Amino acid sequence: MKKIGVLIGIAFLTLLAGCDYFQKSSKEVVVAECYGKYLYESDLIGLVPEGTPTMDSIQRVSTFIDSWVRRQVLIHQAESNLNKEMLDLDKQMEEYRNSLIIYTYESQLIDQKLDTVVSEDEIAEYYEQNKEDFQLRNTMVRVAYVILEEDSKQKPDFKKLLSDPDTLMLQNIDIQATYYAVKSFVDVDQWMRLDELTNIIPIEIFNAESFLKKNKFVCFDMNEYTYMVRFVDYLLEESTSPMEMVRDNIKSVILAQRRQTLIDKMQTALYEKAKREKAFEVYVGSPNME
Repeated sequence: MKKIGVLIGIAFLTLLAGCDYFQKSSKEVVVAECYGKYLYESDLIGLVPEGTPTMDSIQRVSTFIDSWVRRQVLIHQAESNLNKEMLDLDKQMEEYRNSLIIYTYESQLIDQKLDTVVSEDEIAEYYEQNKEDFQLRNTMVRVAYVILEEDSKQKPDFKKLLSDPDTLMLQNIDIQATYYAVKSFVDVDQWMRLDELTNIIPIEIFNAESFLKKNKFVCFDMNEYTYMVRFVDYLLEESTSPMEMVRDNIKSVILAQRRQTLIDKMQTALYEKAKREKAFEVYVGSPNME
């Protein structure tokens, strides 16, 4: 393929892209050739939208042809280096097609027949029967915290609200934090990892169990900020996760089990039906099976 010829061909095709010139005729016009494979003029139909500037058209066509050539070079190299067994893609394509058909059918069956409602009783039962699967890998805490400017005049108010467990008025803390805190968190129903907390609140903790037993409230100044943390509850590493922490995971497991049960029943029913109808026969002792 001569460079000058390609450039002339590209320009010629581009100039005609806005017309109805690209009509497949009885004799195809070859645009490019690579290792015995051909790119035809008809392959470029629709490549250049009507009204595209000439230079942009040339660039678009040139890029397409170059990409085609590169792909053919790669295919040729692959074909030259793979053995016949590897090049026999018919079986692989059939397996892929069959898998896709089965997956599509099973997905349709699941959409139509799967019961997606999981009750709290089912979640609780699964949790009780599989507690050993819900061991914590990290120490978890439930906390409320605020970060204030070190010279904030509201420090006494926040300290009083956070330090006294009997007056832990979270809503009041949340409202005040909106106006006065640099950062705050008061959702004490939410568990978080202790190391996530210490990434926000720079507390040095060498022994989590000892620290959490002794400290319900922590307040300290560092780098022009005041940090206050109220520890509401904690769970040590390797203890059992509370059910509320793993509820969503349990629901997903139950639904996955239902899906598999539904698929297994469908496959068994179809097999038994085919067996009754004598739709298949197994030739035990065939020479091909020796």
